[in-house]
This record gives sequence, C-alpha cells and structure tokens, in this order.
Amino acid sequence: MRTPLFRGLMRLLIVPVAATVAVLTAGAPGAHAATDLSKVAEALREDPVYVDPAASDLLSSADAEALADKIEDADKPVFVAVLPAGESDEVFRNLRTETGITGLYAIRSGAEFGAAADPVVLSEDAVDNLVAAVRGTDDPKAQLNDFVDSALRNVGGTAPASWSDGGSGAGVDASGLIAVGAVLVAGGAGAYALVRRTRRRHEEERRAALEKLRVVVDEDITAFGEELDRLDFHPAEPGADDAMRADYESALDAYEQAKRFMDSARRPEEVKAVTQALADGRFSLAQLAARREGRPLPERRPPCFFDPRHGTAVADETWTPPGGSAREVPVCAADRTRLSEGRDPAIREVDTEYGRRPYWDAGPAYGPWAGGYFGGGILPGLLIGTMLGSMMAAPAYGADYGAGYGYGEGGYEGGDVSGADFDAGGFDGGFGGGDFGGGGFDGGGGF
Repeated sequence: MRTPLFRGLMRLLIVPVAATVAVLTAGAPGAHAATDLSKVAEALREDPVYVDPAASDLLSSADAEALADKIEDADKPVFVAVLPAGESDEVFRNLRTETGITGLYAIRSGAEFGAAADPVVLSEDAVDNLVAAVRGTDDPKAQLNDFVDSALRNVGGTAPASWSDGGSGAGVDASGLIAVGAVLVAGGAGAYALVRRTRRRHEEERRAALEKLRVVVDEDITAFGEELDRLDFHPAEPGADDAMRADYESALDAYEQAKRFMDSARRPEEVKAVTQALADGRFSLAQLAARREGRPLPERRPPCFFDPRHGTAVADETWTPPGGSAREVPVCAADRTRLSEGRDPAIREVDTEYGRRPYWDAGPAYGPWAGGYFGGGILPGLLIGTMLGSMMAAPAYGADYGAGYGYGEGGYEGGDVSGADFDAGGFDGGFGGGDFGGGGFDGGGGF
C-alpha cells in the first residue's frame, strides 16, 4: 500500500492539471452535460476518490486526499466519485461496469447522494441503511466522511491491487520518479511488504481450506458413485420408460459434473457448485426409485442435515444440538428413526486440528460445502448457534468464502477485477430517492 507521503506527491502532480481543465471548460457550452465515466473509472482504478473538475467546489483536493488516505489505510474496496449535477439513473451500473472492480460505490452528484455495491461486499439493505443515515447532511465533506466511516466498518473484501502499484507514471519526469522511488524505499517498503505478507498468508489459508474440502468432497462423490452402482438400473430393462431414463441420465450427468467442478476448483467457494450438483443428482435418484416402485414422486427436498450422503430428506424433525437451541432440520428415514427412539443421529464428522468434529464445528470453509446442499434461506436457521453459523454471520465472511448461505453465487471478492461480470441488481438505484430494496425503510440506495 502506498504511504501517505507517496500518495500526496502523486496527487500534487494530478491536481494542477485537473484545476486547469476546470478553468478551460468552465465557460464551454455543454461542458457539464455528461460525465465521461471511462475517465472516472480510470481514475478510480488508481485511487479511491475522484472529484470531477466541474464539481471541485463540492470537495477540495485536500479533503479528497484525506478521504482517499482513510480508505486506503483501511484496505477496503470503497470508491467515491464527486460529479456534477444531472447524472442519469444508470450512473451506478455504468460506473461499476467501466471500473470493473468489485466494491462499494458512493456518488455525490451536485446536491444528490447515493451508493450501490456488489452483494458479496455489502448487502443491498446495508447500503440503503448507510445512505439513509447521511442523506440529510448538506455539507459534502461531512456527508462523504460520515458515509465512508460507517462503510469501512461493514464492507467486506480488500482494496484492489491497482491502488498499490502507483499507476503508470505517465507525465512524471525522471527526477520526479527518482524522488518518489526514494520515498518508497525510505518509508513505504516495509508497509508494502507487510500488506503482501498478510495477503499471501490469507491466500495460503484459503488454499489449505480447499485441500481439506477436497477430502470431504471426494468422499461425497465416491458415495454417490456407489449409489449409482447399487441402483443396477439399465435403460433398456423391462418396464423402463422415458421418464426413468431421463432421471437416470440426470443422475449420471450430475455425477460427472460434480467431478469436473471439483477438479477445476481453485477457491473454497467454488465447492458450492460441486455439492449442488450432488444434491441434484440424489434427487434424480429419488425420483427414479419412486417411478420403479410405483410410488408417488417425492417433493424436492434438501439432503439429510446430519450427513448429505444419507440422501434426500424424508421429513423435518426437531433436533437440539448439545448446548444449543432446538431447530427443525431435514432428516433421512434412518436418522428420523434414531431421533424418535431417543438416539443420536449419524452425524458427518471431519478431521480438524482438534480431532474429528461435526462439519458445522470444523471451520469456515465448510460454509460453501453446506451452501450447495442447503441453499436458499434455510441454511442460517439450520446452523444457528454453531461455530459455522456464527462465522457465516460475520460481515466479511462472504468476501472470504463466497456466498455459503446460498444468497448469491460467490466467486469474485471485494477488490477483485470482475469486469462486466457482476450482479447488476445491486446497482439499479436511480435519482430522486424512493425505495431501493430497503425493506420498508425510506431513503434507498439511489439518489
């Protein structure tokens, strides 16, 4: 990360140019008609705060620099743009597309203020609430600082790597580069090395988590393959019809898909797609079994909570974990019987540094694994009061391990370069206020 002195030197080179542009364009017809978002995006890829020359009266260069320093020191993907009045409703989505970096984007346009974010960084409701808290503030400096202070306490992910590379150096003469280099050597090398070590350690932890997951997922894939073998179904056997063959083909496809997804997985959150495929495959087998036996087709249910290898659940039963509260969990027929007889269910345990533990007490990496099996809104209720449930409730969990709850698709983290590949739903805010997914609260994420 750049030191404050280095950032100040670079901005001293940029600010006079911006001021000159402002003077030259002040009287030009149509000078404020539309903001060139590609230029704004280019600036934001190098620095967290951009002030359009035509909006320099809203935030001084010194205040912009102080705000940028605050964001960079926090190492969070928060972007702030101060633009002239009159921006269109599409400015959030278009700026996010042009910038191409996952993060939280705040825009002050004239007297209007709004924000939007990638869901993996900050939920839409959280954005709405942060915006509503500062909407009545008229002073741009106070408003932006209050918003950023609150955002930095909530946003997930890390600052983009491009903020720490110092830019391309275009327009800087040789003596300037030498001076900046000296500053870096004297004051910034240690801090930069520390940030790099921290990020490297973080990536090593994630790789180790993925290797642990590989063992568990390989067991899941093997168990499903054994189910397919035991099924002993032949598409040409007497009584087989097209529906049965379709179920069987779906199960085979899910098996191959799960193996392919796991082979290509490079991050823990990518395991979610593997277990989702296995859950789909087991449901196809449950449908096939019902057709062969002449029973009514089963409804789509998640697998057994205690061990997804048990297959699709047949019912929801009340279960109370040791030291926890009661909750309804989906169970297989065998565990349903065990619970009714007062016995313990057959719980899936995995290896940890403390010995064999239930998967919900084995660490954060099992969130994506469970999310593929128990996607949607049911997972938080199943895991309430467990170690994994507590970890997944933390604001930064989505940035570290993807959308393990099933609320999103995981993938890119805060600060990652995703280009135009992002969930545009978080950037649909417009001008004029109104509800912006705020769940009944006034204000909204748009202007």
